[in-house]
Amino acid sequence: MPFRPIAIAPTPKEAPIERGIDDLQRSSTMPYTCQQCVRRKVKCDKTLPSCSSCGKGKFECVYLAPDPPRPRKRKRNEDVHERLVRYERILQENGLLSVADGKETCQSTQNSMSHARTAGELLSSDGKSRYIGSGLWLNTGLVSIDERPEDADEDQPVPSVATNLFTTDPITGVLLGSCQTLADYHPSHRDALKLWVTHVENVEPLCKILHIPTTTRMVETVSRKPSMASKADECLLFAIYHFAVFSMSDEACVLEFGQSRIELMSKYQHAVWQALVNASWLKTTQMPIIQAYVLFLISIRTQIDPHLFWILTGIAVRIAQRMGLHRDGEGLGLPPFDVQMRRRVFWQLLPLDGYAGQISGTGISISPNSWDTKPPLNINDLQIYPDMTHHPEEQKGASEMIYCLTKTELSNLYTRTGVETKDTGGTIQLKASGELEMLIDEVENSIETKYLRYCDIINPLHVLVLGSVRSATNAARLRNRISPLMNHTIGDPERKQLCTLAQKIIDTDCALYSNPHLRKFRWKIKAMFLWDALMCILTSLAKVGFFSPAELKSTWSKVADVYLNHPEIFDTKTAFHVAVGKITLKAWATNPPSDATSEPDFVTTLRSQRENRPTGAAEKIGNDTFDEEGGMSVSSLNDSIFSSLDGVDFSLANGFSLFPSDWFLEN
Repeated sequence: MPFRPIAIAPTPKEAPIERGIDDLQRSSTMPYTCQQCVRRKVKCDKTLPSCSSCGKGKFECVYLAPDPPRPRKRKRNEDVHERLVRYERILQENGLLSVADGKETCQSTQNSMSHARTAGELLSSDGKSRYIGSGLWLNTGLVSIDERPEDADEDQPVPSVATNLFTTDPITGVLLGSCQTLADYHPSHRDALKLWVTHVENVEPLCKILHIPTTTRMVETVSRKPSMASKADECLLFAIYHFAVFSMSDEACVLEFGQSRIELMSKYQHAVWQALVNASWLKTTQMPIIQAYVLFLISIRTQIDPHLFWILTGIAVRIAQRMGLHRDGEGLGLPPFDVQMRRRVFWQLLPLDGYAGQISGTGISISPNSWDTKPPLNINDLQIYPDMTHHPEEQKGASEMIYCLTKTELSNLYTRTGVETKDTGGTIQLKASGELEMLIDEVENSIETKYLRYCDIINPLHVLVLGSVRSATNAARLRNRISPLMNHTIGDPERKQLCTLAQKIIDTDCALYSNPHLRKFRWKIKAMFLWDALMCILTSLAKVGFFSPAELKSTWSKVADVYLNHPEIFDTKTAFHVAVGKITLKAWATNPPSDATSEPDFVTTLRSQRENRPTGAAEKIGNDTFDEEGGMSVSSLNDSIFSSLDGVDFSLANGFSLFPSDWFLEN
């Protein structure tokens, strides 16, 4: 029976397939991808006569052998200096460069390269960046923005085999195990725009990581057709959706989206993690992915185990360092838009890392000597755009960046409260009390001059800025002066001064909570509360005769407001909250208001919880928290509250509060 050839493709001028038709028929597969799959950037199974992708799409399947690789004209590891010498020799041979000029140029280039090797180098292209600070890597000539092979396609289908994920990305493999499509997690276009508007109103004024005009265009485009989203954009979208829901009340979520807040948060939190896995986030060099990750960390920082949060934040720090965000973009010669966006991300990550170190008990954060990134400029988003070639002119007064810039000033205050001491191994110790007081006054005056004097009390954001700065500086003074209270060496006049500062902090917290225009910022206000102010008040309430009858009644009223605004104190799963509850009960039993006819609701709730809660680790808080003078027993409080925190020493006697950097480092 005569052989019947199989039609593969129109005959080209030069036969692209070197193997015979008989060989192809026997193997039934091709050694290379068909042209349709190459153009469509999809996986090709290389079967004959037509691959499955072309068969499904009813495309003509054409196989063309790829061109043979070009022979390299020089060694791959030829560095810049060697190329320069070769080019100079060619120019000299053709009479276009004198020998003297060549030597001078060579020496100048060597000096420049030596400086680059010392200071590091940033590789930047197509919205990606990678910082190389090692001379060893720079000298190899083999570094690139990505580690993936040059012919790898970012849009290739995501592998679904868990073993592949563990091999290339072990931590994400531990988190989720495999890559999955997120098509079912995208909201409708209408709901997506609602969530974006919520994010712009509730979150972005306090974070300013994104560029609103650019991100708005992305959200509007991708939300209409989610299948068109890149992996990086998908990360950012779900981080935005998650944060928007986090900033909303349960009632608003049900009203707007027909689902409870906890249901929506669970849905989008899973989507964020999965999107990060799909995008190989541990190896990323893309700005949208690090933006998404930092936004996600900010939103979950109070909802996650402190030790795990510290690890996750450490990952963000390493990614940022890999992208060179710890080096100021202006010094690296980057475009003005990129300079500002990189600064915004870094200055959100810097305090977040400090906060993570404090709440986890490690105290470890980014060293001040390891970065030189400047704070972002005091500008509005409309002053910058991706293709701009000139640096924007900084505003004088209040811009959209006002909250973030005052936070930056306060973060700098915290880092300046310590001095490095060489005789103790380079550890950081607190400056003298008087020096700290002067430093606090200096920073407060600077913020007043730069920003607060321009605030408009009609603007809710400006009201939050005013209250936050006043509360933060008072908290810094309280922490600087609280040591005698902890050491039982304080007299009544000094205790009065401490209580005055503590009451100002609590009054500010209550005022911010009671302002209806600040409801959209409550997610942030909740995290700003400084617990040492409440502890100072409670220890003084336990001292009989310290307050006058009118002061006693007023102070207990303030404590009631605190419990109303911060129901998380009733959370019996946290040792610290249990301790605060027990101290409150002791103070009430020792020194209630003289005209109290019945105990308030918060005391009744605390008492009921204590009676119904089984004895556990959090219950081991000793009964000697107070002494007879209303002082706080440092050793018993520390040992009991933090006995379950791996032996971490939170020394209140050394001038630190229980959470010494809540506002400065992450608020």
